[in-house]
Amino acid sequence: MAGKDLLTSVSLSRRQLLTGAAVGGGLLVAWWAWPRSYPPSLQTGAGEHRFGAWLTVAEDGVVTVAVPQLEMGQGVTTVLPQIVAQEMGASWRQIAVATVPPNGAQANVALAAKWAPLWAVLPDLADAPDSLLAERFARAESFIATAEGSTLRAYEDDCRAAGAAARAMLAMAAAERWGIAWEECEAEDGLIVHDGKRLRFGELAAQAAQMIVPDPPPLRPSPPGERPAASGMPGPDEFPRLDLPAKVDGTYLFAADIRLPGMVYASIRHGPVGLPELVTFDEAAAAGAGLVGLVKAKRWIAAVADSWWRADRALDRMALRFGGPGGVDSEAIEEALDRSVRTGEAMRIASYGDPDALLTRLDPVQRYDIAPAVHAAIETASATARYADGRLELWIASQAPEAAREAAAAAAGLSPSDVVLYPVGAGGSFDARLEKQHAIEIAQIARQIGRPVQLTWPRAEEFKALPPRTPVALVLTAKLSPGEERTPIAWRARLALPATMREFGERLFDNATPEAAIARAGAEADPLACEGAVPPYAIPNVAVDHVTVPLELPTGLLRGNSAVYTGFATESFVDELAREAARDPYLYRMTMLGHDERVAEVLRRATELGEWDGGGEGSRQGLALIRMDFGEASGAIACVAQAQLGQGGVRVSRLTAVADIGRIVNVDIARQQIEGGLLFGLSLATGSSVSYLGGLPVSARLVDLDLPTLADAPEIVLDLVASDAPPFDPGELGVAVAPPAIANALFAATGVRFRRLPLLSEGL
Repeated sequence: MAGKDLLTSVSLSRRQLLTGAAVGGGLLVAWWAWPRSYPPSLQTGAGEHRFGAWLTVAEDGVVTVAVPQLEMGQGVTTVLPQIVAQEMGASWRQIAVATVPPNGAQANVALAAKWAPLWAVLPDLADAPDSLLAERFARAESFIATAEGSTLRAYEDDCRAAGAAARAMLAMAAAERWGIAWEECEAEDGLIVHDGKRLRFGELAAQAAQMIVPDPPPLRPSPPGERPAASGMPGPDEFPRLDLPAKVDGTYLFAADIRLPGMVYASIRHGPVGLPELVTFDEAAAAGAGLVGLVKAKRWIAAVADSWWRADRALDRMALRFGGPGGVDSEAIEEALDRSVRTGEAMRIASYGDPDALLTRLDPVQRYDIAPAVHAAIETASATARYADGRLELWIASQAPEAAREAAAAAAGLSPSDVVLYPVGAGGSFDARLEKQHAIEIAQIARQIGRPVQLTWPRAEEFKALPPRTPVALVLTAKLSPGEERTPIAWRARLALPATMREFGERLFDNATPEAAIARAGAEADPLACEGAVPPYAIPNVAVDHVTVPLELPTGLLRGNSAVYTGFATESFVDELAREAARDPYLYRMTMLGHDERVAEVLRRATELGEWDGGGEGSRQGLALIRMDFGEASGAIACVAQAQLGQGGVRVSRLTAVADIGRIVNVDIARQQIEGGLLFGLSLATGSSVSYLGGLPVSARLVDLDLPTLADAPEIVLDLVASDAPPFDPGELGVAVAPPAIANALFAATGVRFRRLPLLSEGL
């Protein structure tokens, strides 16, 4: 009884129990005794045989590979199966894909370790790439989030091991029939071969599935990958995207494509930011043909009808009024950031050398400002649910599906075991689908309506209710060396912004409301929100300070995340220092890269490919360099932008980039990721931002965001460096490098320095 009283008197979240118990010694036996096997997430049909958690082989030869990550255009449903196929010796023509629901066997341990400050009681014990605490947490919580370019870091080894194990088991089955040692067999093009004899994978599947898996699996000497051609272009298209045919002919299922018998449709309205609570509405005004019902919550109201249009129009007629502390205004946000970056108390989050002893008030200093930016994915938040007999089925595109499933269960008053989540693809995301508010809403709507129902947010609701990327104010200071070089010998970055990653973590891991997440994040420093603030150059004395600015505006992740604002400030400031020293911005950077041959080579090749002319006055050329790290892997990209001011604003005619992403698994997809990132970075440079008035975003449609159109898309010239370094996910690199390269090009073209994103938002 005393033990029960002790447990009930202490308020601990589930994540604290999982991590704290092992660290402190309590429940130690139960912790380490947890099983290392999990129910299979990859189901088998007639004639299919399971080979571990990652793949099945059918008797007709089809190899189905499990993919635990959300396909949102980045090609994960091709890259992971390719790794399995190459290691296994399967033909690409026999590979199929199954996107699987959350499962501990396919946990994203790498991301759990990186995000340890967001969930662990003692993050310093859980943030190492090989952390047992991170692994236990990720597997126990079925944490398989798709974010931060973590896919290869998290899953390549598992996919290689799965392919190698299956290859060995198939070889064992063939060797048993031929009376030889299995090590003498080879696997190629979907066949097990030996001395002129061959057997298809399908012929061996049933027998092979019973074999004992070698431990460790016999990996091939060379890891899977492709080499770019001399031009950086892909070679023969050996591994075309598996999702492409269905996306071209329209049969690929996105969240809004689900159709169920008897399904109805819901639209929704949320309160303005700072005015979240539903106060009054005219229910009678919603009545009309096709209306099925209204679902009211404290923070939103949804109409359900026989068509989405009728549901949405019903909400328009209801004279909705929301209340709360007060609507958020951009003017107040900018005043808070300005005050904090100038006079706020800073917390040091990174340093080496002794920059404070060297920096003085007479040293070069510049300020850069970043406006909040929205995701603007083609598909707004959408989900379908069916509730019957105490069981909820949920069709949703989620980057954190287990968190979405548990949140939906809590919203519907169910146990998570009574919620089944069917993962579907996302029509873009840019990290929008890390949020789970629409999962909560559809669960409550489905339970009350009692029929299959599909919820789709209007575009204006997406802009209003989805946390944008945080606004930031940055001040950079440098002490320059004497003499002709005039390169920094000391550097300080001062960033004023909310603890935006901690805030996001409260929503993701503890299911906090936006207001509660802001309060819980508090005023502590947030190193994850300041990633990239340490320059990639050899500067002997560096400091990064974070001034935490609690804002009433909820903020979250956006593609490129902190590297966009830290990279924009760093590369703009370096460009300014080079101009002040009357030096070529390329040579100025190269002077500081003697310590890093890989990054220096990227920069050299980019200027060569981009026909760099020195970036002098009137040249219209600008240069930028970004380096990112994830565990032991790193990636670098340099970009030469050709831009000018034209009718209607910024006109970018060419982006030339060279990237080193280590060993390249799929050259074509790597190019797609970087090219798409460059265009996304262009959108952040010229638009994508929102301002708020009375809690409402002034922009309510895509057309209001000044996004680049097809006619605005520049020529993109991209080269990839052949490398044997650990592979780095390329999806974020182009996003971060494009804005500063374009800003620096505009300076060369106009002589005007733009220090705010989006560019031109501060006027000429």
